[in-house]
Amino acid sequence: MSTSCVAIRDAKSGSSAKILVGFGFNCFQFTAVKNGRPVELLWAEQGFESGTKRASGSGIPIMFPFAGRIPGTIFRWENREYQLAEGDGIGNAIHGFVMTRPWRVVAQAEDSVTGQFQASVDDPSLLECWPADFRITCTYRIEGTTLDTQILLENPDQRPLPYGFGTHPYFRLSLGGASSEDCIVRLPVSHQWELVDMLPTGARPAVANAGDLQRGLPFREMTYDNIFTGLQFDGDCCAATIHDPVAGNTLFVEFNRIFREIVVYTPPHREAICIEPETCVPNAFDLSRRGLDAGPTQLPPGGRVEGRIIMRLE
Repeated sequence: MSTSCVAIRDAKSGSSAKILVGFGFNCFQFTAVKNGRPVELLWAEQGFESGTKRASGSGIPIMFPFAGRIPGTIFRWENREYQLAEGDGIGNAIHGFVMTRPWRVVAQAEDSVTGQFQASVDDPSLLECWPADFRITCTYRIEGTTLDTQILLENPDQRPLPYGFGTHPYFRLSLGGASSEDCIVRLPVSHQWELVDMLPTGARPAVANAGDLQRGLPFREMTYDNIFTGLQFDGDCCAATIHDPVAGNTLFVEFNRIFREIVVYTPPHREAICIEPETCVPNAFDLSRRGLDAGPTQLPPGGRVEGRIIMRLE
């Protein structure tokens, strides 16, 4: 499989990133240079740059126009059914369409790159799989030890667009220290969605150890594939952190208020943790039809939403 890869770099700090434009516009490498020392902040499977590895398993997979699972492979919207592909190994569609497809570069500089994907332009076959056309524009920009990601979600159609958006970043552990298990992870959450067969039931119980999560837990005490909510914002910003006590490095993961939930996943290899901001809970479409507050689920014709996610090493 042939993919195009773009590299960006901050000339002053030396920090750099690589993005697979031809495979979901996935930023699979971000090297932050702190005090003259490079620190790898993203985990990717060896050979991911070839474009032949699992799209959702490395770097920063982008999930749109839905994030997480939809039950089964039939999506029902306004009295019509749309056939989706099974993707999670247990019979459900998962993570949208743009994660595996080639994007287009629409702007580029030494320290930034902007990619775009629109169904009607880049893969018209998707118009048979989803109720409306959709467009996503993503910009990665590096400054110092910060990777700033800005996202624009748009409905270019004359019909309402059902949507959900999220990213699935694999944050590398450790952050320059000796052990991933000693890293301290802080999650600003208070509740979680109850799951049955990996799908939310609609119940949102309080997290029993929410105080511990908010203060920070060692990674060795964490085994998760959970959907958390009740996020704690400071103004327009919510922040999770990963601290490596041996290296003295802290990674801040900050995002704005379009995000309502975070999925936290600890891969079996224990070399990374996924902290995934999402605009709505997976399967929000069905939950909303039941009258539950599952997050925004549609954009009107001409509608747009802007998101921002920042990774910063201190």
